[in-house]
Amino acid sequence: MTSQTVEAKTLHASRWEELPERGTPALLRLTGWIALRIGRTFARLLLYPIAFYFLVTGRVARNASRQYLARVSGHTPRWWDVFRHFHCFAATILDRIYLLKGQFDRFDVTVHNREILDKQIETGRGCILLGSHLGSFEVLRAIGVTQKEFPLKVLMDTVHNEKLTGFLDALNERIANTVIVSDRPDILLRVRESLEAGYLIGILGDRPTNDGKTAHCDFLGAPATFPAGPVLLAAMMHCPIVLFFGIYRDDNRYDIYFEELASEVALSREHRNEDVQPWIERYVRRLEHYARLAPFNWFNFYSFWD
Repeated sequence: MTSQTVEAKTLHASRWEELPERGTPALLRLTGWIALRIGRTFARLLLYPIAFYFLVTGRVARNASRQYLARVSGHTPRWWDVFRHFHCFAATILDRIYLLKGQFDRFDVTVHNREILDKQIETGRGCILLGSHLGSFEVLRAIGVTQKEFPLKVLMDTVHNEKLTGFLDALNERIANTVIVSDRPDILLRVRESLEAGYLIGILGDRPTNDGKTAHCDFLGAPATFPAGPVLLAAMMHCPIVLFFGIYRDDNRYDIYFEELASEVALSREHRNEDVQPWIERYVRRLEHYARLAPFNWFNFYSFWD
């Protein structure tokens, strides 16, 4: 691999990492106060001016939304399609407040293929729970931790969107304590110990990082870069990979889908890069399926395609 290729990958990975965080701590606290003190009905009304504000002022996110919606739908999106895209994202952020506070009675959550997760939990051994920025990962994390339905930890970059992460973590310390920070030197040890203790390790697998471990796959008709880290981690830990998608269905409805991606990932030392490619392509094909199923649930608001 040439240094030019490595540089190109690094630049691609930093596209989302270098985007400035929108929103101030004061605005986040105000939104949280309205959501919890006045109620979800009124708070949801505020999503319309908020989504319109980001539609007008967020040039990078607006262009990224148009690019994605054009690919997933096959036609040129109109401004109200982009507005709906932003509104869907804002709605899931608002719902995270209630989910983190344990107010599950507000939501109608349907779980599909739950037996896949139950079967894995019964083995007493953990797995990689591979998700994405499609829909809401929080709906699964909140149910798993606060309802004690399954043991879950999350591998997460806590630097990006630091203000939003800090605000949400303050709402539920128990859920905040499930995070394994991805840039810690003892990360592999902590992941191994958690897997051996039976924890599911949640990872979002659709944003490349600057470690250079990436793979190129066609996604919605054009090449894009995906991280190879989750698959390499599963191979190193000799553990299964279960896919997770938490789809927001408007109002108060969510659909949670589980699928088994791999019972075990075997990679040869000599052909590791070639061996990892088919696994990532399988993940991307399922991500593509659910993106078409719920197109406004895609929340990667940066230039995603190579």
